[in-house]
Amino acid sequence: MSTYLIINILIIIVPLILSFDKNLRYYKKLPHLIFSILIVSTAYIIWDIFATKRGDWAFNPDHLVGIYFFGLPLEEILFFIMVPYSCVFIYETVKFYTKEKRFQLDKKLFLFVAIALILFAAIFNYQNYTFTVSIFTGLFFLLAAYLNLNLLNSFHYWLTMLISFIPFLVVNYFLTSIPVVTYNDSAFFGKRFITIPLEDFLYSFSMISLWILFYELSNKRKR
Repeated sequence: MSTYLIINILIIIVPLILSFDKNLRYYKKLPHLIFSILIVSTAYIIWDIFATKRGDWAFNPDHLVGIYFFGLPLEEILFFIMVPYSCVFIYETVKFYTKEKRFQLDKKLFLFVAIALILFAAIFNYQNYTFTVSIFTGLFFLLAAYLNLNLLNSFHYWLTMLISFIPFLVVNYFLTSIPVVTYNDSAFFGKRFITIPLEDFLYSFSMISLWILFYELSNKRKR
């Protein structure tokens, strides 16, 4: 079994076991999760395919099973299924076990953040990773501001993001220190937190946030 596959299994194993917990009943939420994965993970996989071909990052064959789809290893595809499964599980757990609090942040604030990120991307357009992750993060704030402002004012959402960054740091540390994934220094600023590129923080924030956003949009549509 490959190193990357083991990491993927460790990511999902606890949420998978607890999916049938009588309080959370997470398994009943799977249609909404699948809706989110189909939209968000597909977008990130397409970016991943082009970024890999362009040489923004690469995967160490010593830690893979050797099965590829469109130039991406099998483990990378599974990553975009197992991580949202686990992150949305954290979100549902937070919603069940903590009391919701509503902030009163104005839409204009988030539109300003979105515009600032897009301008930041334009300035550093020559760094492929910096450019794209800034665009995706700006896109999240733009979509959330117009489609679900309540999410941005939700204590549950922000607490979920805070908690999610703990496993993010652990997983990304192993992926970048072993390394399973290597980065082209010309694609980003070259600055790292331990072994993790700083852009990875925006990458994870935007991706997790978009999964939750589309998950909630699917829930709202059902209601």
